[in-house]
Amino acid sequence: MSTFFFIKLIIRYAPSFGLIDIPNHRSAHKHVTPRGAGIGMVLGVMVSDLIFLNDIIFSHFTSFLAIFLVFVVGVLDDHRDATPKTKFYVIFAAVLLLAYDGMIVHSLGNLFTYQLTLGWFAIPFTMFAVAGFTNALNLSDGLDGLAGLLSIIILSTLCFIGYENHDFFIVVTALSFVASIMAFMWFNWNPAKIFMGDSGSLTLGFVISLLSIKALDYINPISILFIAAIPILDTLIVMIRRKRNGHSMFAPDKLHIHHILLRFFNGNVRKTVILIALLQLGFSIIGIAFSGDGQQRYLFALFFINATAFYILLNGMLERQNKFTVYRNKQRKNH
Repeated sequence: MSTFFFIKLIIRYAPSFGLIDIPNHRSAHKHVTPRGAGIGMVLGVMVSDLIFLNDIIFSHFTSFLAIFLVFVVGVLDDHRDATPKTKFYVIFAAVLLLAYDGMIVHSLGNLFTYQLTLGWFAIPFTMFAVAGFTNALNLSDGLDGLAGLLSIIILSTLCFIGYENHDFFIVVTALSFVASIMAFMWFNWNPAKIFMGDSGSLTLGFVISLLSIKALDYINPISILFIAAIPILDTLIVMIRRKRNGHSMFAPDKLHIHHILLRFFNGNVRKTVILIALLQLGFSIIGIAFSGDGQQRYLFALFFINATAFYILLNGMLERQNKFTVYRNKQRKNH
């Protein structure tokens, strides 16, 4: 309820605080829309957790401080566009806070009979992994309801892992954010009344990264690639495609999975979001089903096969769409 109340306030006062999203050539929406619903989501979680779960907050104080740090840079970005370099520096600083709380990737598991222990590379690798996924979820926030629905599925999967292994921290943190996102989805389902903004997508990406690291106490690391598959696959495929086309891997474009599928569904946002969410649900189920240490090599091979299949399929769809666009433009010129 607190998230619902905060988001209503943000919608009302967003223009006064400069929290508005103006459509550009990459936007799927066509009207000026309030953004920054992530402020209401995180404030809702903070209020409820401080009242009902303050013992969890104080026992993992530095982890929650790290979440708050990422949230602050997200708010700044919603208000006046923080630079990518600033966001990465803040995320790296937040990872150091996680390290103080013991939330670090120490091993990549037993892959192909080798135990891949990271040793001194544990903190740098964790920084890279957390920054990468946090940015990946941010990039998936391109259609009404998409980032929220993906986050609900991924966090619910992590909550299940926490429940199965009696990890109260994973369960309550995941449930707190799931409840907050559900309140947000009331306003964000197409057509959206407000966007979550970076205050939401960066924070959610970081929280999922944090809980995924904690979940490594109970599951093999490769299963995380499935539990959070769609944002990871989308980012990998887009970066590979940009590199092959001679563009910067970080240059913005409209070649993400949701852009391609949106054109396939003739601009139907709801069908696109539901299909992507169902794909993520299927991947998450696979991640849980093969989460044991003995399944790791098979899971890695399966992820590679899926990534290759996705790349080929999406490239094929993109080429057909481009050919159709060229053909349609020629037809218009002839008439």
